[in-house]
Amino acid sequence: MNLSTSVRHAIDTLLLAPGAVADMTDHAISGLSRSDPLAAVSPLDGRYASRTAPLSPYASEAALMRARSRVEVEYLIELAALDATPIALGEAAEAALRAVYEEFSAEDARLIKALEVEGAEGYAATNHDVKAVEYFLRVRLDGLEESGAVADAETLSPWIHFGLTSEDVNNLAHRLLLEPAVSEVLVPAVREVRDALVDLAQEHRETPMLARTHGQPATPTTFGKEMAVYASRLGRALGRVVVANGDLSGKLAGASGTYAAHDAAYPDVDWRSFSRSFVHGLELEYTPLATQVNPCDDLAALFDALRGVNNVLLDLDLDAWLYVSDRYLGQRAVEGETGSSTMPHKVNPIDFENSEGNLSKANADLTFLADYVTSSRLQRDLSDSTVKRNVGAALAHCLIGYGKAESGLAKVVPNEAVMREELAATPEVIGEAVQTILRREGDTDAYERVKELTRGRSVTLEDFRELFGDLDVDEDVREELRALTPAGYVGVADDLVDEVDE
Repeated sequence: MNLSTSVRHAIDTLLLAPGAVADMTDHAISGLSRSDPLAAVSPLDGRYASRTAPLSPYASEAALMRARSRVEVEYLIELAALDATPIALGEAAEAALRAVYEEFSAEDARLIKALEVEGAEGYAATNHDVKAVEYFLRVRLDGLEESGAVADAETLSPWIHFGLTSEDVNNLAHRLLLEPAVSEVLVPAVREVRDALVDLAQEHRETPMLARTHGQPATPTTFGKEMAVYASRLGRALGRVVVANGDLSGKLAGASGTYAAHDAAYPDVDWRSFSRSFVHGLELEYTPLATQVNPCDDLAALFDALRGVNNVLLDLDLDAWLYVSDRYLGQRAVEGETGSSTMPHKVNPIDFENSEGNLSKANADLTFLADYVTSSRLQRDLSDSTVKRNVGAALAHCLIGYGKAESGLAKVVPNEAVMREELAATPEVIGEAVQTILRREGDTDAYERVKELTRGRSVTLEDFRELFGDLDVDEDVREELRALTPAGYVGVADDLVDEVDE
């Protein structure tokens, strides 16, 4: 007997633990449907729904249904092209079949879900998501026969999912979705952050800034050079993502990776060659050796590469937050925005904080995924199936983090006056230059001389000039030392900005 969704939900509700129904009633929010973003369990589909929407075509359940349909249709077409099989498809029939997934609709997704959980179109509920796709394609074949696009649906139907295990379809479908999710959504978002960093680096390449090592005043730098460091790191990390994303690898080898069903049906067909050609036709690399599960080392490599990008941006988020705290960076106030519920003056670095939180969550998820998907008991256990459904959530946290980092960079305004003021108040940072020049002149006590003057003491430029007056050096060296200033002691920081690859 087929049950409607409302009936199934009612039964599920009745099976809840004692008191749970009453609790649900007590805490229900009147007029709020479960499809409303305000009712979403996850902020990814609630608070941040507009930011994660670009991933929906690749990370939603409907997207997975469509990708599975694509794999099944293309497989049927390839089977029909074999001389050994008793089926054949003309160009018009192939085009009609491809239209099933190319024009995949919400109605199609709902039908697949109905076939899985309720039963539909004469099929009992499968309680199996891939089998539901197989039955969906049979239903669509019947429709294509009625329209004249396919000659004999009954003859073709047994060849849908012929010799396959669900993982043959799933491993390919997941990778067909993951590759464009990364290349079309995440990579462009990271490039926007990098472009913002390059722009800041170029614009402020000469803006002097006190550096800090171990949190203490250190050799000055320029704000532009520091942004260039991040732009360069991000570019290299992004390159590793692109490489890993291009190495995604698929398998099509049956229930335990031996092509057993295929070989039993047609022992004279070179199924390994067929599989290789089919997977390459989907623009994926080919995995020749597998169990039922495609070893997911390729996915782990991609997840690790994404973590590399995230780690660079987390470092940036932390530094940007500190620069704002130190007033090195001001922030443009957004009209109408509230910075604090009690302190009206505040303009908080919320974008960098939000980016930090989401990227940290993404990294936790990516670490878990990379560790988990590379292990499976014996030839296969099913725990990986539910875990892989969370890949989209990890990507979504990445996307939010990238967008927030870019938003934060768009709001900041380097405060050159504050940077110069702090440099002027920290003249001891020229001590490195002083002792290095004196070493050049052969002074073996140069380091100790400057250390005695500066370490743990508050000094002024006048203190340095008194030291210079007592030195036994040529006058031109003395003038060289007197010309030193904290703001001018930035080396070739300006030129280093150009080291960032375009």
